[in-house]
Amino acid sequence: MKSFRKELWFNVPARRGFVNITRDVEACLKESGVTEGLCLVNAMHITASVFINDDESGLHHDYETWLEKLAPHEPVSGYSHNVGEDNADAHMKRQIMGREVVVAITEGRLDFGTWERIFYGEFDGRRKKRVLVKIIGE
Repeated sequence: MKSFRKELWFNVPARRGFVNITRDVEACLKESGVTEGLCLVNAMHITASVFINDDESGLHHDYETWLEKLAPHEPVSGYSHNVGEDNADAHMKRQIMGREVVVAITEGRLDFGTWERIFYGEFDGRRKKRVLVKIIGE
């Protein structure tokens, strides 16, 4: 069995944003040489997320609106975590959107459903953060 590991780095210039990283993960898969197996993709920071969904701008806007209703950034004084910080909402948004995804690899390709793509979700940006890609298989 083969094992492949690579870190991808992202620096979203805004506080929040969604980045389609499907092509980056596909490049890792090609580099790995694995044709049958599993691909794990996970955010290596507690205020960022990796998730799978449609690459549609209206949906991304809806996520932004929904997440802000569930865990609003303001007022920062409303969170116990925010003593000296202002990112408690980012931790909660990450919890909602998830840490990682696992995608099957079949015949050398990520085995997606229709419209599925992998996204990096940033909830406390403006600095470099990493995403781990771990691929195992034959």
